[in-house]
Amino acid sequence: MKNFVKSWLGGAAPAAEQPKPRVEPGRRVYCIGDIHGRLDLLQQLHGIIVEDGGAWKGDRTLVYLGDYIDRGMHSREVIEELLDAPLSGFESVYLLGNHEQTLLDFLQHPKAASGWLAWGGRETLASYGIHMPPHVRPDPEQLRDEFQSQLPERHLEFYRAMQMMHVSGNYLFVHAGIRPGKPLQEQSNEDLLWIRDDFTESRQQHEHVVVHGHTISEEVAFHPNRIGIDTGAYATGILTCLVLEGEERRLLHTGGSSHA
Repeated sequence: MKNFVKSWLGGAAPAAEQPKPRVEPGRRVYCIGDIHGRLDLLQQLHGIIVEDGGAWKGDRTLVYLGDYIDRGMHSREVIEELLDAPLSGFESVYLLGNHEQTLLDFLQHPKAASGWLAWGGRETLASYGIHMPPHVRPDPEQLRDEFQSQLPERHLEFYRAMQMMHVSGNYLFVHAGIRPGKPLQEQSNEDLLWIRDDFTESRQQHEHVVVHGHTISEEVAFHPNRIGIDTGAYATGILTCLVLEGEERRLLHTGGSSHA
């Protein structure tokens, strides 16, 4: 499958008096968008990243923007890959996505099952060995108990340990976005995981340029205040990685393929 590397040329240029955002000197940041159960694409992109970063002598950070599970058919395997095959020489940062939060909510409040199943939870449960006929409405507590019996403890610990945000230089990495006008310390977890239009349609400058997933766009969305890198991998076959080094921005991504 052909791989692509693109340099950033799009987006409005910052105002002349504004310094260009940058990461810390001596550091290169790789940031991967929403995976959604596509183990095949994750493995491909990991290979591309290893090849791209092989000659880099500085620090290397790999940030995952959340939504590792649901929709695609290999959610459990994605988590196993992240736990068992982290990229050597990279500091890995795992951010929480709204889909992981929904899984955790379901474990505490089984009545959340209907929403989760509609958003891709059926595929996640199937990857853990729990298969349901398409139109069967299961008993929520029974389903929760069955899932708990199949969920490895280290997976649960991994879901619970995910971070809400990460900062590098002038960049903030978060799953969905932030509430415009609010300082970082006042941001709610709900907004960090779920916000959409109030954030994506805002042109307000933030404390940092926000790198996010959650909201799918056909191409990476470069704006002066945000960069959206969710290219709908579970359906398009295009899993995107943003590479930041100094003031430079580049893209790595897998080629298109049919839905797995």
